[in-house]
Amino acid sequence: MEHKKFTAKGLMRIFNATGYSFKGIKRAWTTEAAVRQEFMLAIVMVPVALFLAQSVTQLAIMIFSLFIVVITELLNTAIEYAIDRIGTERHELSGAAKDIASAAVFFSLLQVGIVWGVIILFNLGWIQLPLF
Repeated sequence: MEHKKFTAKGLMRIFNATGYSFKGIKRAWTTEAAVRQEFMLAIVMVPVALFLAQSVTQLAIMIFSLFIVVITELLNTAIEYAIDRIGTERHELSGAAKDIASAAVFFSLLQVGIVWGVIILFNLGWIQLPLF
């Protein structure tokens, strides 16, 4: 016999999903130093972006690049939790999954450096880009 699970609909579903999201953020914040560091990086860098950006477009790009880091770190943390749930013994595939997720975080941090660097150099007049 199959049991049907109650699932909320409409606004209640959105309300529940928001609650689950905040629960996940709280869990990641309390258990992962990297999550705390990258959230703090974003909090500190948003005012810097407000100061450095010379257009709304630049500001949006700079802030969204920071969000990418936070999103990637949260996904990395979720992958680590899922792998650890499977088992704590060392396995090549478990290590590979964690390493690949870590590489995604690395590239998200690298893109912040590139995006911010290009915008800052452009605003200083040190480089010229036809698209800005």
